Amino acid sequence: MDVESVADELYGLRPAEFTALRDRRAAEARTSGDRELADRIRALRRPTLAAWASNLLVRARPDEARALVALGDGLRQAHRDLDGARLRELGRQQHVLVAALAREAQRLTAEAGEKIGEAARAQVEATLHAALADPDAAEEWVTGRLGKALSAPVGFAAAGLGGESGARHLSVVPPPSGGAREAPSTGKTGGARARLSLVGHRGGGSAKDPDGGGTAPSDAAEARRARQERKAERREAARREREEREAERRRAEEEAAAARREAAAREDAARHAADALEGAEQRAHEADLRVTELAALLKEAQARREAAHGAVREARERVRETERAAREAARHAREAAQRLARGTPRRGG
Repeated sequence: MDVESVADELYGLRPAEFTALRDRRAAEARTSGDRELADRIRALRRPTLAAWASNLLVRARPDEARALVALGDGLRQAHRDLDGARLRELGRQQHVLVAALAREAQRLTAEAGEKIGEAARAQVEATLHAALADPDAAEEWVTGRLGKALSAPVGFAAAGLGGESGARHLSVVPPPSGGAREAPSTGKTGGARARLSLVGHRGGGSAKDPDGGGTAPSDAAEARRARQERKAERREAARREREEREAERRRAEEEAAAARREAAAREDAARHAADALEGAEQRAHEADLRVTELAALLKEAQARREAAHGAVREARERVRETERAAREAARHAREAAQRLARGTPRRGG
């Protein structure tokens, strides 16, 4: 016997059966002289309902568990590659598979005689999301020995792993400052570029009039206006891009904060449930002891009852024997009286 085999055995049981068998295995280890093994076995914690449902799902549906792990690998690779189309497709598969597995876990626990509610089912779904996002969590889940549900991570997995909402978490790298794209030019600035090109060609880089007799002020002014318009357009495009990035950053922060709050709330709920479980486990243990005591008292009372019934039967038999003896004595007395009456002479004869 080793702690691994005992853990495999224990975490396949219903939570209500866990503690009694754990204590029995620890006692067996201690009896065999392996106190360290006994302590390690006793340190195994009874699983929550959600953890037990997750363990049962892995044990009963290993192929589906492997499919979920493989899907998580694909999602993480698509996220690293910033492959939006792949992320959306795998995200849809994720939602379908997680929902189907959570329903299957609920069905399996009902078949095992321990129905789980919506809160436990939500914790099962959180465990599945954690296995999708984190390979370490996936490895922990597939052992089938969870003591408590895993928490869905914040960010990559919480955003839907590449679904419609998850696409907002992909970073967009801006182009270098030297290669910033210009806003589309208007007809006016386009015309200015054409005129500047024509004038430069004629005058060797200086703006000349058609006759070559001097500077054309109207063309120079038009060129300045065109340059100013292009600068204004670039500034406006840069401003809009900054605003969009800032808005995107705020949305991402809000979503991350919401996810953190939800994760914290679920952790609080899990802690409260674990505390309640410990209390219920202690009460159940005390009730078991009381039942044992009452069973012993009942056995003793039954023995006394049997003894009392035996005494009643003996007393009734003695009563019947006494009644028979009394009747026999009465009969002998009548016969003696009759004999006496026959042998006595009459007076006055």
